[in-house]
Amino acid sequence: MEPHVPNCPGQQVIYGNLVYPALYNGPINYFSRLVTESEIILEQFDHYSKQTYRNRCIILGANGVMTLSIPVKKKRGEKNLLRDIRIDYDTPWNKIHWRSLVASYASSPFFEYMADDLVFFYENRFEYLVDFNMKLMERAFQIMGIKIPIRYSADFTEITSVTDPRQLFHPKTDPLAADPLFQPTVYHQVFSDRFGFKPNLSILDLMFNEGPATLSTLRSSLKT
Repeated sequence: MEPHVPNCPGQQVIYGNLVYPALYNGPINYFSRLVTESEIILEQFDHYSKQTYRNRCIILGANGVMTLSIPVKKKRGEKNLLRDIRIDYDTPWNKIHWRSLVASYASSPFFEYMADDLVFFYENRFEYLVDFNMKLMERAFQIMGIKIPIRYSADFTEITSVTDPRQLFHPKTDPLAADPLFQPTVYHQVFSDRFGFKPNLSILDLMFNEGPATLSTLRSSLKT
């Protein structure tokens, strides 16, 4: 497998900026930080590990909280860099994910307004996971009406603090404990009458339910 070099202009690190992990439709505490940045650098040289937000997102459906996971291809028996992880289309996961999103959010206030902007990602194939995640992030910003430049890291910088963004976002970690600046703002969710409010789901949950209020909800969820 040849190493992957993402096609992103100006792939240098601007030192002093924080480096973020590249997540699949990442959670709200992730996006609440991203929207405060003037420029976003996505880490592509971290070692890929299973069961992270890099290839999964969490939504709320009729049966409760559910995880959507992207199958990937990687070399066995050795460490793989995120930039070299390919998406596995041997199973129709993309169609399954889209059907799950439709089933969960078709009745939400803003799904029909955003569906055409998002279905493209589930009807077409992307080779590399990091590229797929970045393009979804760009589309989310576009829907929010903001423009933040995004670039990939040029090399790996050592993680020296527990507050490094590459350490903060994990599905098995309590976001309130891991990220003391995160204070989730309550908003209306489809099926909240059954399950109550579920904080820190995928950004898609917030977008489909809040529409134009997404950005203000993200900003109010982060202490400054």
